[in-house]
Amino acid sequence: GMQAWQREAQQLCCDGCSSAVSPLLASCCTSWAVGAQVVYAIFSRDPGALLGLNGKFRNVPSTSLANVFHHGCLFSVWSEVLHEVPTIPLKSQTVICMFFVSLCPSAGTGILSSQPEENPHWWNANMVFIPYCSSDVWSGASSKSEKNEYAFMGALIIQEVIKELVGKGLSTAKVLLLAGSSAGGTGVLLNVDRVAEQLEEMGYQGIQVRGLADSGWFLDNKQYRRTDCIDTITCAPTEAIRRGIRYWNGIVPERCKLQFKEGEEWNCFFGYKIYPTLRCPVFVVQWLFDEAQLTVDNVHLTGQPVQEGQWLYIQNLGRELRNTLKDVTASFAPACLSHEIITRNHWTDIQVKGTSLPRALHCWDRSLHESNKNGKAPLKGCPIHLIDSCPWPHCNPSCPTIRDQFTGQEMNVIQFLMHMGFDVQKMAQQQGLEPSKLLGMLSSGN
Repeated sequence: GMQAWQREAQQLCCDGCSSAVSPLLASCCTSWAVGAQVVYAIFSRDPGALLGLNGKFRNVPSTSLANVFHHGCLFSVWSEVLHEVPTIPLKSQTVICMFFVSLCPSAGTGILSSQPEENPHWWNANMVFIPYCSSDVWSGASSKSEKNEYAFMGALIIQEVIKELVGKGLSTAKVLLLAGSSAGGTGVLLNVDRVAEQLEEMGYQGIQVRGLADSGWFLDNKQYRRTDCIDTITCAPTEAIRRGIRYWNGIVPERCKLQFKEGEEWNCFFGYKIYPTLRCPVFVVQWLFDEAQLTVDNVHLTGQPVQEGQWLYIQNLGRELRNTLKDVTASFAPACLSHEIITRNHWTDIQVKGTSLPRALHCWDRSLHESNKNGKAPLKGCPIHLIDSCPWPHCNPSCPTIRDQFTGQEMNVIQFLMHMGFDVQKMAQQQGLEPSKLLGMLSSGN
């Protein structure tokens, strides 16, 4: 019963869209190669808003691009950018495509769902979604002026939203959970204490403020291959933040700021450095092999088997990330190659040591409630510190489905590891196992 435009969207999603987006089918951002170029398309639920980027617009609504909706989010902020897409360098185009996906995650799925089957513990919570349009990791306090052509006001946006919500029922709340994914996850770490302080100053000391940071726990590690900092993709993580914080007039929490010399506030954008300074409880969700981290580290999984150096780098990344989480009280870190999870409709399927993320969050919520009530230790049989110990990407059998970037075909974990250049003989020897035994363990997810 799909319309022609929906079938076209589905076909393109199956052929070229990332596995994280393709389940949306009728609302999809996808990219696919044509010669030396990459073509992008945005598919909206409104058939009149089917767009083809790269200088060619199809079925653009007569009310102009400024009125195109995608998941209920207005794209007016991008109306000028879209017209410039054909002249923008390839890597910058990739960033634009990523922004579209990040700006409007699938509303009503994952932790935003109102269905108990998909969101078992918070389906009936009051939810407010704040679109990310400030491009400053929610840290900016820089308004547009004669000197500054652009405004970066992420930190101020959050303050204003809190002020408005107080008059809409937040004043009677017991708990405020500030949650975010990717840049939003880092934004949670930067803002959770400030939101708590803001509410206290407004006279609402009874509201418990907590944070949920998804896929925003980045490392300031050494890149696999160093490149000049010419855009957000090639820039090393530390250099990107160093430059950005100057443009944004970025604000970091005072307690973290005091840990570093003047001019080194950029350190507070990295989870393992800011976390020990936070007063509010924060639950950290992080893939051990985060795709965004690999991208900024210049490890590009292009469909070709990875080199041995890349494979070792990827394994080491998992070890480094695991080490930074060892003192984090509440965490969920599957050994998967992915990015973002809490707004995905498959977020209930991912498990670490037999516990799903919604279950772990519920345990965390209960433990905080119990500790506030009578100082009890974390509840027995209700784990909140869950970190995979297996050493390879997708060695956890509950990881999201992997698809070949070119064929769109699903791959099992053995096919994926072979695709990554995994040497079964060599790895079995290192582990002191027979190759057949190792393959059996991988197949069963042990």
